[in-house]
Amino acid sequence: MSASPLKRVVYVVSLFPCWSETFIVREINALLENGVDVRIVSLKAPSEALVQSDAQALLPRVRHPRSLLHALSGACQALLHAPAATLSTLGQVIAGHWRSPAVLGKSLGAWLRGLEHYPWLKRFSPQIIHAHWATYPSTAAWALGKVLDLPFSFTCHAHDIFTERQLIARKIHDAALAVTISRFNVDWLSERETGAARDKLKVIHCGVDLDANTWQSEDRASNTILAVGRLDPIKGFATLIRALGLLKQAGQPFHCRLLGSGPLENELRQLSSSLGLDQQIEFSGAQPQAVVRQWMNEAALFVLPSEVAADGNRDGIPVALMEAMATGCPVISTRVSGIPELIDDQHDGLLVEPAQPQALADAMQRLLTDTTLRARVTRGARDRIERDFDARREARKLQDNMEAILDEC
Repeated sequence: MSASPLKRVVYVVSLFPCWSETFIVREINALLENGVDVRIVSLKAPSEALVQSDAQALLPRVRHPRSLLHALSGACQALLHAPAATLSTLGQVIAGHWRSPAVLGKSLGAWLRGLEHYPWLKRFSPQIIHAHWATYPSTAAWALGKVLDLPFSFTCHAHDIFTERQLIARKIHDAALAVTISRFNVDWLSERETGAARDKLKVIHCGVDLDANTWQSEDRASNTILAVGRLDPIKGFATLIRALGLLKQAGQPFHCRLLGSGPLENELRQLSSSLGLDQQIEFSGAQPQAVVRQWMNEAALFVLPSEVAADGNRDGIPVALMEAMATGCPVISTRVSGIPELIDDQHDGLLVEPAQPQALADAMQRLLTDTTLRARVTRGARDRIERDFDARREARKLQDNMEAILDEC
């Protein structure tokens, strides 16, 4: 047992609550169940209309930004009590981003919004400051760790690795604990940013609540296809719609519910109409988690055909896939990023190459019509989630690693 149990930790995130980041809520709740007092620093004021019930329950633990005067006051107190660390972190942020004015401006804002909470953090006295995402949240957490002389840790996921690498080699070097969610990410960062990533990064998965995502293999609508995600290029929903057009041409009956909102909504609706799919595709918008789970329990098939966007962005390991696999809904996805670490093709679900509508249509037709295949992959999927993607177990791994840090300090 650790000689230094984890009692108090501060999480730094860009926005809390955030509809698409339910995995952070689950991780925090698991730590709370283990007796850890978790507080949350949100760099942005709350802005989303839809707040999941689990996130709502955590709002008393959140500190949001206040006025600019309040932020400057916190930074001045940090400068007074730790001048060398405060100025050093400021200088490194400027030196690392001066070639990208937009990133520099946002990074300075994150630095300031983090230091805004310096007086409160001194009183709360966390043992570790942890950030989710290796962009602005980890910039703030890194600076706070330096100024407060506390261990800093962070978890990196997807866009913060593939498109926005902000001082990430420095953060990996300085972090007492550096975490990512897939072996793919370890290899990517080792090859492109720093060789230290291979030894330094710990793989700890995002996970699902197995109690909330219960097994439901029976009484599923025979031809309902479910897709959940932000309507963004990396989700591959244009490929899905084209594949559904091919399914219609082949005479395969289906109804598709597409849950989510985002910048491609109008474009995707137009594509659906152009292929004569207005009666087959239901654009359902963002929905509460309870609705998503209900529809996962009803669907015959869950499809998330992730792709690599033109700017190099891509998914990490989508939590929505994990949730569908946990509920007994057969899944189809693509060989992108860390997804093959979640789905063993033909055993836990089906994988196809990205941006291939015909291959995706063929896979959907197989799972809609082959009951033996459906039974095999759904049982394998649940076993995989229970073994490797249980939110409580993964949070326990994170906590164990944090407590190991405390023993070394």
